[in-house]
Amino acid sequence: MNGVILLTNEFGNDILTLMDENGVEHTFEVLDEYDDGEKRYLALSPLYDSAEEMLEDSADLVIMQVTEEDGEEFLETIEDDDELDAIADIFMKRLEDTYDFEEDDE
Repeated sequence: MNGVILLTNEFGNDILTLMDENGVEHTFEVLDEYDDGEKRYLALSPLYDSAEEMLEDSADLVIMQVTEEDGEEFLETIEDDDELDAIADIFMKRLEDTYDFEEDDE
């Protein structure tokens, strides 16, 4: 996803609007940020306009890597499965006191 628009919410977490490759906008709440010294990652949760959309969602945690190009920040998917698993474990441990996670049996 690209086309990041960051909206700061003074009463809670930041809100991001991302545009996918098809030009469709998706809105996310930033739950957490992690920087390992080399790379920066965001844990995101989708936000919806209606309760019906929320109920239909799988409630997956979305993890994106923050990259920088020409002074601008972009969010990219993590292609390496081992890297994604390691970062997901870090976020799940950091967020487990606030959110209930169910293990995926894949």
